[in-house]
Amino acid sequence: MQTDLRGRDLIGDLDFSREEVETVLEVAFDLKRKRALGETHAYLRDKVLAMLFFFSSTRTRGSFEAGMAQLGGHAAFIESRTTQISHGDTERELGDIFGRYFDGIAIRHVDWGIGNDYLNNVAEASRVPVFNMQCEKYHPFQILADLMTIIEKKGRDLRRKKMVVSWAYAASYQKPISVPQSLILQMPRFGLDLVLAHPPEFSLDPDFMQQAKDLAKKSGTTFEETDNMLDGFKDADIVYAKSWGPLFTTRDQEAGKKIQDKYKNWITDQEKLASAHPDAIYMHPLPADRNIEVTDGVLDGLQSVVFDQAENRLHVQKAVMALTMR
Repeated sequence: MQTDLRGRDLIGDLDFSREEVETVLEVAFDLKRKRALGETHAYLRDKVLAMLFFFSSTRTRGSFEAGMAQLGGHAAFIESRTTQISHGDTERELGDIFGRYFDGIAIRHVDWGIGNDYLNNVAEASRVPVFNMQCEKYHPFQILADLMTIIEKKGRDLRRKKMVVSWAYAASYQKPISVPQSLILQMPRFGLDLVLAHPPEFSLDPDFMQQAKDLAKKSGTTFEETDNMLDGFKDADIVYAKSWGPLFTTRDQEAGKKIQDKYKNWITDQEKLASAHPDAIYMHPLPADRNIEVTDGVLDGLQSVVFDQAENRLHVQKAVMALTMR
């Protein structure tokens, strides 16, 4: 167990070693137990977290605000468009100044080719930890919550368990690719055999793909790719099916929508889920396009763990903040 994470940033999934992630999960499980029993755990009394949003949120804002309050501190919500950040404040200025005002800085910025650089520039100038609430490349807190949920449902020994990360159709908008990219980086480190299923136009960053293959090889697991959703689901223990945009094919919204609309049959329904193991779990970070991306029967069904995932965002975020912001 790593006991000194004080002052550390969490921007990319691999910023924390496997052992450090295990420490986060141990603390998260303890904090979840304490909350269930009503035990006080004000480890961050008088600490303040800045939460800067360039992209709208429901679960992320709610869980970070609630988490800081439960840890005895406060979270300040800052919307980029209503501040001077939209009129000239640079990320280096923000990092330096907010690093003096606050005890941690959390940022959500998913603009293509901008978000991740923005976070790293803030972190370079800041004297306090910087947390990635989602950028265009990574979504580390979501994946920590996913890992916690998988351990709760499947046990700590995940070796030889098959997880499919599948694209699914959505009509609402072209969603970021950060969730599948973070999943393929983190999950092989914990023994899961991974299958990435997607139509040809919905590939991920080639560098992430190579990293995932290297991590799987190092961990003694498998990493495979398929363009058939049903093949991906076959015999899976964990089904994680969600939409993302064809960003490595085109970044034009209209062209991307036309490509996306070719694959309306990529919906997670009971028939496809039946090809997985009978005790397979269905996962999604939410929000989901109901009866387009996934049917009500699956999303609200007995195999769905999406609300447990959402709850676990609270616990892993509290764990990271408690470990780094002391």
